[in-house]
Amino acid sequence: MEKIIQQKISADHLLYVSLKYTKTTDVILNLISRWTHLIEKSIDRLLEKLKENKKIDEIPGTIVPKIKTIKDNYNQKDIIQAVELFDFFRKMENLEKTREHEFRKNVTLSVRYKGKWTYIDLEKLKEYSQILEEFIKEMKKNI
Repeated sequence: MEKIIQQKISADHLLYVSLKYTKTTDVILNLISRWTHLIEKSIDRLLEKLKENKKIDEIPGTIVPKIKTIKDNYNQKDIIQAVELFDFFRKMENLEKTREHEFRKNVTLSVRYKGKWTYIDLEKLKEYSQILEEFIKEMKKNI
């Protein structure tokens, strides 16, 4: 849990300090990468907890079965939202992206996901941050 909280602190610094001063989509991508690692570590920890409680026999080896196992065993809204966000984040590297308004107040990363454009700006990043904040609170309860 300590490593997860450290990742969150590091990601918050990127969001509230680095992005404020640099205003580049590279910072947005780096932030999303940090969040992806944070959620992945959390998923692994949740799976370990399921195995300890003998709710699953073994931890799946790849990410898609891991996500399915989490969704099947945890019905908390905060966990499900974070896992779905993780699924989006982990696919981002291979998605079509455009960069808009770099070095300006409205820096935006546009990502084509499931046939629709998603616009990731500072407000959207704050929404994601709030989802992850609630997810970490739920993690603390479950671990």
